[in-house]
Amino acid sequence: MRIGEASRVSGASARSLRHYEDEGLIVPGRCSNGFRDYCQTTIDRVLMIRSLLESGLSVRLIRELLPRLTDESDVVAVRAEFLHEVRRYRDRLAARISVLSDQQAALDTYLREARRPDP
Repeated sequence: MRIGEASRVSGASARSLRHYEDEGLIVPGRCSNGFRDYCQTTIDRVLMIRSLLESGLSVRLIRELLPRLTDESDVVAVRAEFLHEVRRYRDRLAARISVLSDQQAALDTYLREARRPDP
């Protein structure tokens, strides 16, 4: 399928599909006229990439580990490494959320106290 249909099917914009290709995340085929040709396997990969990006993972991490996830000889080790990196990212995110929650609570306290009339 061409890029327009691939965009519609995957939910990724044509621009995003080109970006994923530029980043080495996908490699669509080419028609004889040079147009990109997206097969279902590539669309499935785009869906996975979008899911990982929406989860906050970096393009660098996805580019580094995603191609190796399809290598049958090393898939267990790569999967473990990938999951380890995902956990590390989640833990960093949890720490950031904790700091932001503390800051929000401090601001809430400040606002409550600022509304009190002076004695």
